[in-house]
Amino acid sequence: MENVATMMDAVEPAPIDRALLEVCVAPFPEQARTLPAVAYTSPAVFDWERKHLFEAGWFCLGRTDDLRVRGDQKAVWVGDSGILLVRGEDDRIRGFHNTCRHRGHELLPCDGSATNDRIVRCPYHRWMYDLDGTFRGGPGLASQPGFDKEDPGHSLVPARVERWRGWTFANVTGEASDLAEYIGPLDDLIAPYEAERLSRAASHRYELTANWKLIAENYHECYHCTEIHPELCRVTSPGSGRHYERSPVIVGGSMELLPHAETMSMDGASGGRRFRQLSSSVREVHYLQLFPNLLLSIHPDYVMTHRLEPIAHDRTVVECEWLFPPEATDLVDFDPSYAVDFWDLTNHQDWAACESVQRGVAGPGHRQAPFSEMERCVARAMGLVARAYMVGGVRQLVGTADWPKGPA
Repeated sequence: MENVATMMDAVEPAPIDRALLEVCVAPFPEQARTLPAVAYTSPAVFDWERKHLFEAGWFCLGRTDDLRVRGDQKAVWVGDSGILLVRGEDDRIRGFHNTCRHRGHELLPCDGSATNDRIVRCPYHRWMYDLDGTFRGGPGLASQPGFDKEDPGHSLVPARVERWRGWTFANVTGEASDLAEYIGPLDDLIAPYEAERLSRAASHRYELTANWKLIAENYHECYHCTEIHPELCRVTSPGSGRHYERSPVIVGGSMELLPHAETMSMDGASGGRRFRQLSSSVREVHYLQLFPNLLLSIHPDYVMTHRLEPIAHDRTVVECEWLFPPEATDLVDFDPSYAVDFWDLTNHQDWAACESVQRGVAGPGHRQAPFSEMERCVARAMGLVARAYMVGGVRQLVGTADWPKGPA
């Protein structure tokens, strides 16, 4: 723990008793314990996460085709910051802080709804900007003495936005490592699935009364599957698969399909097409979290994502999307419901469990607990969060070679 202590001298740790966090990174499974209840129930901890996890890391904003054509614009929240996304005349997607350079009015509401215009215009006093953020003009300013339209200080303030394999990410603080370094080995794992060429065939939006971490933790284990997921257990074995090597910001593993199953669906049959670069011998589904908010479920014939939008310490919006290759979506009779119906049912089963856990950890009787050996990925996920809490945020984890030992 000496490395953590040294790093803490210059950073702001989360408002949680350090002793409660140290047991979260103890050896698994003998000594490791779950996160304390305060991690899920404290508004102060959530406020810290907004600044040090969501704004300081690479936060997934959705698919790049949310902005398909030049002039498409939408605004979203990342932590406490509104980010305006714009597809420019050069087809590049740029990010700006969602505040007019005049009096600070939001340029678009941060509700994810999109608009299209050849300029960015403030709805308050009609100051206008080109799609690259350059100030264009405002009522009465052209004739105003002393006003220099060419002053770059009038342009929109850029926000750091990058794309990876069809997804858009923002780093509000601008201090995170390059996105490629942040993603690291995940790119090699997902490369055969060519995620950049997939298209969205369906999306569901869920609102849960549960902390965002509880949703991620539930995602990382199938210890509960025999109890609440009978349909899932007919196509995959809860105890199968492997756990991937530890990465500072990636947690995950895989599960094997049962012999009769082609994919995850009610009967195990696929209504689509296998990924064209995938060997016929591959019969596993990958479950991966790119910290903090993107969960990737990679099947032999489709990718499903859960994108977490933390709203409060006890409230999370989950945007679930089903992505398919063109070999499937170009079929005249293609119907994604074989995948959508299966996971929508599974999602609702999980959401009920997550909301129950939220109520349970908020009670006075909850204590930190040991793990089952089937919860290795959960322990990794909790350990990642605990380390970030102790060292002052996600930025301090990336590129750290000797960060504390946790579940191996």
